[in-house]
Amino acid sequence: MSTRAHTAVTTFERDAKTLALPWPFTGREDELELIRRSLSGGRPGIVVTGPTGCGKTRLITEAVRGGDRARAAGTPGTRHIPFAAFTHLLPERVSLHRAVQLLSGTRLLLVDDAHLLDDSSAALVHQLAVHGRTRLVVAAADDAPVPGAVSRLWTDELLPRLALEPLPRQDTEQVLASAVDGGLEPLTLNRLHRLCRGDLRLLRDLVDAARERGLLRRLPYADADARAMRGPLPLTATVRARAAQVLERPCPQERETLERLAFDEPLAPHIDDFDPRILEPLETDGLIHVDDRGAVRLAHPLHGPVLRAAAGRLRARRLARTPDDCGPALKTEEATLVRRIERADVRGTPTPVGEWLAQEGAPVPAGYAAVRARYARLRGELREAAAWAREGLRTAPDDAECRAELALAAAQAGDTATAQEAVDGRPDLAAAAAWLAAARGDVDGALTTLADLAHAAHAADAGDAGDAGDAGDAGERGYGAGPADGARVRYDALCVDAVRYDAVRLGAPEKAGGRLPADSVFARHADALTRGDGPALDRAAEELEAAGFLLFAAEARAQAVAAHRDPRAARTSRTRAVALAHRCQGARTPALSGLVLGELTARQRQIVALAAAGLSNRQIAERLTLSVRTVGNHLYSAYARLGASDRGALPWLVDLPDARSA
Repeated sequence: MSTRAHTAVTTFERDAKTLALPWPFTGREDELELIRRSLSGGRPGIVVTGPTGCGKTRLITEAVRGGDRARAAGTPGTRHIPFAAFTHLLPERVSLHRAVQLLSGTRLLLVDDAHLLDDSSAALVHQLAVHGRTRLVVAAADDAPVPGAVSRLWTDELLPRLALEPLPRQDTEQVLASAVDGGLEPLTLNRLHRLCRGDLRLLRDLVDAARERGLLRRLPYADADARAMRGPLPLTATVRARAAQVLERPCPQERETLERLAFDEPLAPHIDDFDPRILEPLETDGLIHVDDRGAVRLAHPLHGPVLRAAAGRLRARRLARTPDDCGPALKTEEATLVRRIERADVRGTPTPVGEWLAQEGAPVPAGYAAVRARYARLRGELREAAAWAREGLRTAPDDAECRAELALAAAQAGDTATAQEAVDGRPDLAAAAAWLAAARGDVDGALTTLADLAHAAHAADAGDAGDAGDAGDAGERGYGAGPADGARVRYDALCVDAVRYDAVRLGAPEKAGGRLPADSVFARHADALTRGDGPALDRAAEELEAAGFLLFAAEARAQAVAAHRDPRAARTSRTRAVALAHRCQGARTPALSGLVLGELTARQRQIVALAAAGLSNRQIAERLTLSVRTVGNHLYSAYARLGASDRGALPWLVDLPDARSA
């Protein structure tokens, strides 16, 4: 009796987990609207393609929510059964001609997993599209073979095709913010985004497993209630399925090689350390990547953590790498970041060693964390900058550089409470305090502080200790004192330049004293702002963006808005400033305040979306049942609002999904 009761309870618990409510639908707003538009009026429908797990099914379900529709889906085990996907909609025995007749009266038909359709079902879907009496929404994976009858839906231009890209980081953050109480801190978010590569099924599985096993924790110094996941990856059934290629490798030598590469992470051994006859089939199957220098790595970021988690305790003990083994590589990585900052080039660069330390929950040296935070802040990644600074503070709570970087990132994101906490009792963090004042609206006070710092630095450079006072060097007075190792010998000079450029960012280039590095983009930005030259500010913004300084580029564009005499040019600068600021993780600096983007009407946005995707005016007119002249008039008005000169500028100005006929 008791056994039966226990079994019933266990079954109920499993069912409750299986029937858990889906995550709130967030992100993909433009794609959602595009699908809805494809089902309005006399339009025939749409095909949605994308990688497995990217959210195609959820997207089309949300797009038709509340409407009357029939649904069919392909399954792997029924591809040999004729009309298997439509057995619930058709008689037991039916011809293709009769099936088309029976389903032609269906107003809306959703066909999911169309890449798994049997040949008869695929032919039926194709014929329904040819006849055109049934609106179709068809979803198919583009990383698997697709029946020819399905692919001809878009190659023969029977239906438009929406090619879904993997969910971008910003949308991933939005999804997780709504699914996890308090959200996830940036380094955990980056880890999950990198592991899942836009696979929402895998993302949910990992987050649910981490939550159930108590792996989502609040770390010391973390912001608000954000949770972090450190240490080994939860090895769930879904994770195993996604990594089946490496976990079920039949050749023992190949499996041993994959495990060795997994435990060598974050470092990459050289190709000469392996038997090429073992590596060749692994490369052919896309499981490893060999770079130009001969370094060998696992191709998918998920495979390393899965192989490590699946290894037995004794094997892991034999193969595992310790954080101390990564010391030299970490110093090399840090030196590379400093050189990139010196060269005013902060474009994305691989930093696997520091990321591995953070993911494993190992201590991150404060010096590395500060450099990593500064690199992220210069790129406009303010939340990531704060997260790296906090990693360093967990190791060294009083580290001046990490406190400075935390204060700077927080202040430039408008988080004055965090910035205040970081600078309290620290007179050596004057530059950070200046940005805190600016964040509170006291721009004049911030500029006075920055001018004092720049003057003290100039006096110190000239050897005038009297003018420099008791403040010490510029690093100690400004951003925190940096270590004196060879890789960062110019740290103080970089801090001086940053203090001077901060005055330019705050709108007072004259306070930089004309002492920014000659022939640098920062000097050109200051000169253009001094002269009130809008086009020159736009050119400086282009240079800054190309070098990876997205926040600085956004600020230069915003400053150009007021400098332009041509209203069209001002609108272009404003549009681009908004787009850049949107990528800077909540940046709220004085230069960006007050940006207002001229919004398009719903019809203008609809037409601009199609024009940005490459459709001609005539194609747009046919699709929307408008006259070519009406389309042209709407585009002309949209150009005026966006500041674009022609449709060639639209993909650059407007971030819209890709909807093509083929």
